[in-house]
Parts: sequence; structure tokens; C-alpha cells
Amino acid sequence: QVQLMESGGGLVQPGGSLRLSCAASGRIFTLKTMGWYRQGPGLERELVARFTTGDNTDYADSAKGRFTISRDNIKNTVNLQMSSLKPEDTAVYYCNALVDVMGIVYSYWGQGTQVTVSS
Repeated sequence: QVQLMESGGGLVQPGGSLRLSCAASGRIFTLKTMGWYRQGPGLERELVARFTTGDNTDYADSAKGRFTISRDNIKNTVNLQMSSLKPEDTAVYYCNALVDVMGIVYSYWGQGTQVTVSS
């Protein structure tokens, strides 16, 4: 089992910044990907940014140029620095990790952290 603990959400004004953090713990064998998704009101969950193999990253078009994902491989943490936030960034942000356990890939999710962008 892998546990993901998110922190850093909250209320911020448009144009502001927030930093989300996710710490993974438990039986982490081979971490294939780790990153952030979000689900806005009435919307489907979507990718925000994630690390894939090596140091490669994927960003949603809406996140490019405003959000930066970073990680600490020793601490098994991944962070999302968000700037120039817009009201449409309002969502519950979820940390996700794909873990390879002897050839079987498991997907783990955090409990989510609310980000609200409003004046």
C-alpha cells in the first residue's frame, strides 16, 4: 500500500500563487509516474502536471507557463508551484502515483486538497 498526503491548498486571489505538496509513503517499489490532477465543479478529473520516466514531465496546456512541478526523489515528494492563478483553476487537486509492483501497475490517489481562486 502507498499513501499520498497532500497539503497546501486554500483560498487565493486571482493572480496569486500557491504551492501544493504531496508526500508518498508506504511500500513504494518502482514509482513510474507521480503528479497532480484536478477536478473542477461539474467537470471530469484532468491532468495538471506529472513526472513520467526519468525527468520527463507532462503539463496540461492550461498549466504551461504558470505551473511548475518539482520533486524530491529521496523524500518521495512532488510539489506543484502555481502562479498567476485564475478563477478557472478552482478545483480539488489530487496527487497521483503509479507504482510498479513486480510488473503490476497500481494507481494511488491522495484525498485531495481544495484550491479556490476568488476575489
